[in-house]
Amino acid sequence: MQLKCAQKGLAIVEFTLVAPIFLVLLFGICEFGLILYDKAIITNASREAARSGIAYRTPKLTTTQIQAVANNYCTSYLVTFHSGINPTVTVAQSSPPDFGTPLKVTVTYNYYNLVFGNLLSLLSGGAFPNPLLLSAETTMNNE
Repeated sequence: MQLKCAQKGLAIVEFTLVAPIFLVLLFGICEFGLILYDKAIITNASREAARSGIAYRTPKLTTTQIQAVANNYCTSYLVTFHSGINPTVTVAQSSPPDFGTPLKVTVTYNYYNLVFGNLLSLLSGGAFPNPLLLSAETTMNNE
């Protein structure tokens, strides 16, 4: 009878040792997935904005209109958890935007860690900064 009671206590001790490691791994995987998702969204936003800026039309879109395309895309799809942090969109194009000249759209976004916050930055010696700067750049030639 004493052997069964000792094993029940051992299971609780094992659980308390393994559960924190399992939860850290679980939340780390979720955090990494959100980072990859947001990176894909800002990449697509820069592509959409560049494509709308180079498309053949008269008159061409202005820099403000191209930035609005990227910001609207990010507003619709970016996972920010209502942090109020918007991406920064910069547009570089020749003036006037003639056929064959490049248009470059850069979207940058500061991703703040959800679960670990500054703890991960402190433990890694700054290898994982908080916020993490995500950036995407697309260059296309005008049509």
